[in-house]
Amino acid sequence: MRVLLDHNLPHSLRTSLGKLCDHEIFTASYMGWGDLRNSELLTATEQKGFEVFVTGDQSLVHEQNLRGRRLAVIALSANNWPIIKNRVPDILAAIDAATPGSFNMLNCGEFRR
Repeated sequence: MRVLLDHNLPHSLRTSLGKLCDHEIFTASYMGWGDLRNSELLTATEQKGFEVFVTGDQSLVHEQNLRGRRLAVIALSANNWPIIKNRVPDILAAIDAATPGSFNMLNCGEFRR
């Protein structure tokens, strides 16, 4: 499965996921898509054959029309590595369970002061 991590997620997530699975995992930055936002990024992701897009942008589902997309979208409740690092197996399980066109909000904890 080809997975793209949004540029708002820590690069450590790619490394950690890669140790646990055989999926092809890329970052938006690696793909040269650092300037693409929202619908442009989703379209580029689909056009390049990615099947799952993981983001820390929880409002994406409200800002973008995901109807008709083949891409599965997983939104994490946090994008801070100290918060999500212990949830990597849960993130991988969400990726494994993703189906074309689905949206899944994954609670990974939240930042607290």
